[in-house]
Amino acid sequence: MHTTAQPKAIPPVGNFSLRIMTGLVGVLLASLVAGLNEHVTDIAMIDVRGAMSISYDEGSWLTTLYEATQVAAMAFAPWFSATLSLRRFTLGVTSAFMLLGILCPFAPNLSTLYLLRTLQGLFGGCLPPMLMSVALRFLPPSIKLYGLGAYALTATFGPNLGLPLAALWTEYVGWRWAFWQIIPLCLLAMTAVWWGIPQDPLRLERFKQFDWRGVLLGLPAITSLVVVLEQGTRLGWLDSPFICHLLLLGLTSLTLFMINEWFHPLPFFKVQQLARRNLTFSLITLAGVLVILVAVPGIPAGYLAEVQGYRPLQTAPLALYVALGQLVALPLVSALCNIPRIDCRWVLAFGLGLIAATCYLGSEMTSDWIRNNFYGLQMLQILAQPMAVIPLLLLATHGLPPIEGPSASAWFNTVKGMAAVVGTGVLEGITTQREHFHSNVLVDQWGNRAPFDGSGSALALMAEQIRAQAFVLASADLYHIMALLTLALIVFIPLMATRVYPPRPVAGA
Repeated sequence: MHTTAQPKAIPPVGNFSLRIMTGLVGVLLASLVAGLNEHVTDIAMIDVRGAMSISYDEGSWLTTLYEATQVAAMAFAPWFSATLSLRRFTLGVTSAFMLLGILCPFAPNLSTLYLLRTLQGLFGGCLPPMLMSVALRFLPPSIKLYGLGAYALTATFGPNLGLPLAALWTEYVGWRWAFWQIIPLCLLAMTAVWWGIPQDPLRLERFKQFDWRGVLLGLPAITSLVVVLEQGTRLGWLDSPFICHLLLLGLTSLTLFMINEWFHPLPFFKVQQLARRNLTFSLITLAGVLVILVAVPGIPAGYLAEVQGYRPLQTAPLALYVALGQLVALPLVSALCNIPRIDCRWVLAFGLGLIAATCYLGSEMTSDWIRNNFYGLQMLQILAQPMAVIPLLLLATHGLPPIEGPSASAWFNTVKGMAAVVGTGVLEGITTQREHFHSNVLVDQWGNRAPFDGSGSALALMAEQIRAQAFVLASADLYHIMALLTLALIVFIPLMATRVYPPRPVAGA
């Protein structure tokens, strides 16, 4: 009797069926919903601030608190899913995530809204690691790469779709629906997970070796560093004592956390996995790629809003164009990497080359550009993004024993979440610094070459023209920097990555 009950809890890959596929789709939906909800407070910020009578600085913390707990949750979620069972854990965090989204618009004051968004980020961050865990565990080797391609949607499709949807709700229905858009998708995801994912037994004995020290060190380490990156530009980076103290806390706690994880018998992060050359390469390259994939799409949106005065709904088609294109590009790139003759390292190099080409072409932008000028660049991004992410997933998971899956998922998702935050900080920090630089140069040149009558209207016109031109030049500089970073990643490929082949069934298995 014992031998017949076990396959229901942990089915072998040969039992892959429509039911398992439905469960995988459910986890995918839940993960995408977390991505859709990530920046709703950014898009709906003006309406939220007006409804709750809060300032810009107070409103910025809504995104920061969500991001901080979301990234932290990615580090610890795989351990809890292995302990409580993947099905129970996914259903629990999805239902809590949905409930908090329902409550957010009813928050009576700012403090309550801070608390709700903090908790929602915590539960939302638990969902993307579940998708990688399902793909690694249940999919047969011959189609495992397509499952990892589905996971790549959380890095390419979800963020690009979130902006147009939130802008649509805010513009035509009301800002509250930017929070409530997750409800039907969460219900659908939970139904699919409940029916499709097998129920594993509880493994509560793992709590006897629970890494309490890891939580007490890792949670403040990750959240502090995220807050530094999110609030650094606004507060002046190292000129702010608050930022300096948080940075010191984050780096100290992170160092002690890694030391603890090395020696703990049941860690959240198995540091010894970094001895896998391709895993370490993938984590480093993934961090760079995601910084680029956050910064580069943000340039057109920022330029169109600041210089051309576009509303979020008017810039949304650019993101929607890339998002929908991923639905076609991701399966094609997965199929390409699934061909044994194709070396995924060169697929990665070609994808990074397309991103570099995008940055080079974008650096030629002028103050006359409108939305239509960016569609050609977005077309390159449609193909470049999956070509830069899927090969990294193949390199990172090749030859990975199932027992090490949760730890590898923690590594990959935490780096993914942190890199997205770094990309946002880089975009804001470099743009602000270069905008100030170009403003000073333009003011000097204007004063030397173009005397004006000194009237208020002339000064206002000059200030507006200088501001717009400085932002254009700063955006072009950011394109140049991202192009250089992309080229550096291409050079890094032959230095560290080794040849791998797509997963295939073991002979005789």
